[in-house]
Amino acid sequence: MSGQPSLDGPAHRFVDVLVVGAGPAGLTAAERLAAAGAGRFRVEVLEREREAGGVPRHCAHGGFGLADFGRPLDGPGYARRLTRAADRAGATVRTGVSVTGWAGPLTLDVTAPTGLERITARAVILATGARERPRSARLVPGTRPAGVLTTGELQQSVHLYGVRRERLGRRAVVIGAEPVAHHAVRALRRAQVDVVAMVTEQPRSRRWFGTLPAPPLLTGTAVTELLGRGRLTGVRLRRADGLEGRIGCDTVVFTGDWIPEHELARAGGVPLDGGTRGPSVDGAHRTATAGVFAAGNVLRGVESAGAAAAEGRAAADAVLRHLAGEPWPVTAVPVRVEGPVEWVAPNRITLAPPEGAAFRPFLLRASEPLTRPLVEVRQDCRVLHRSRLLGTAWPHRSVRVAGGWARGVDPAGGPVTVWVTV
Repeated sequence: MSGQPSLDGPAHRFVDVLVVGAGPAGLTAAERLAAAGAGRFRVEVLEREREAGGVPRHCAHGGFGLADFGRPLDGPGYARRLTRAADRAGATVRTGVSVTGWAGPLTLDVTAPTGLERITARAVILATGARERPRSARLVPGTRPAGVLTTGELQQSVHLYGVRRERLGRRAVVIGAEPVAHHAVRALRRAQVDVVAMVTEQPRSRRWFGTLPAPPLLTGTAVTELLGRGRLTGVRLRRADGLEGRIGCDTVVFTGDWIPEHELARAGGVPLDGGTRGPSVDGAHRTATAGVFAAGNVLRGVESAGAAAAEGRAAADAVLRHLAGEPWPVTAVPVRVEGPVEWVAPNRITLAPPEGAAFRPFLLRASEPLTRPLVEVRQDCRVLHRSRLLGTAWPHRSVRVAGGWARGVDPAGGPVTVWVTV
């Protein structure tokens, strides 16, 4: 983020807090900041989509809103409530606005329907969310036939645009077996598409359908090729034991395999964590770049909308302390992972955190199902924490580890390592 803001060229405006992304994290952060500022802070939210609300806008199933609003809501209802709450608190929520780059440490270049803008803030919150990796990024070969979707594309087609079987297809295979895959199955059934199989490379998986009939589940199985020209005609499969097969279908939905929308952070030189692939943050959602915070699913792929909203509120509290003059920490100890675990978050321990902020629970995500795993936290040769988790740690669901051990971190020591063994 080199360079200084320039008054030449695009219109240049100033705000107190600029939030990038109007999903659950960004909207709850904006609502809390605007309410706390009571007119003293100018809080602006930028959203590139035509409507605010993030992914919940096209999730027609329930399970949203209980923690935030005290009542169960479907995804679109939850998105509307979040947007109204931010607006009523006094935040400015702008849609159809894209951030194109950085013009200074806390200055962003923006393309809006009204033209080019340059906005400088006292604090920036990155809440750009996450996306599912498409087929191309998963390196599944084929001739790029029609009928290949991600869950987001499927749900938008069915729930926002009312697309049905005639356009989607008749026989579908869902790649994945985590909760979002089951929502994909429900969306396909709503469109009257037959789901002939769910396929996952994991050796085992939970069932999420309750009393509803579940499609056949193929575990320990990978999709190795998409078949057909023009329109998908099937998928080629390979089991872990080497046995190969084929399933005829005209639709395939790739689910899960989330990656943070980290392009803006990376373009601004905000350091990313190698495990989460999102901005590296401490317990107060501060990045290594002064004045830049990050919250929600940009941090590590996907958690629930409620979890992202809670992080937005926590980030807002940290922003308020920053605006009140709290010093930005200069030094931090990185947190890394070992064993069958993909990432840990937060992944920086600052040496002078606000009270309790750096010692919130840490989230871990396993790379394979682990039954009652042992978690051990070390720095150099010292064991800071050891505990055994109850139940099974699944690759699609994070587990929480108490964060009180962070008080024992030596600021002059090496990186902290989180080990997970069975």
